[in-house]
Amino acid sequence: MNKVMLIGNVGKEPEVRYVDAGVAVARLSLATTEKGYTLQNGTQVPDRTDWHTVLLWRKLAEVVEKYVHKGDKLYIEGRLRYSSYDDKKGVRRYVTEVWADNMEMLSPRSLSTANPGATVSEQEPVASNESEESNGVLPF
Repeated sequence: MNKVMLIGNVGKEPEVRYVDAGVAVARLSLATTEKGYTLQNGTQVPDRTDWHTVLLWRKLAEVVEKYVHKGDKLYIEGRLRYSSYDDKKGVRRYVTEVWADNMEMLSPRSLSTANPGATVSEQEPVASNESEESNGVLPF
């Protein structure tokens, strides 16, 4: 299983572009931090911050374009993707990216923007059964 779950802060303004047939693609850097601690012998272990490159496609990218900014806290769920390329000097470079399937915005927002805690998924919502709703039964 290839599954990644991250909670972190956006490091710089997301880059959004449109590719074939108007499909939106967003790239953002996400910083995750493990808090430092003190060992029993008194040694201080400092905080450790890791940076992740996250790619979001289609609806997720459109939401990022409208509502996500540097410093925002996000929950990202997705999978790891690896690739490599040769740079201008012919040196092989390796890239690790998180391809997001779901995103939740955790930063508080004013009422004029996105709802805090709103979850966005790459998957289309399932149509509910109207007869269940009319009987007062919720579809979840």
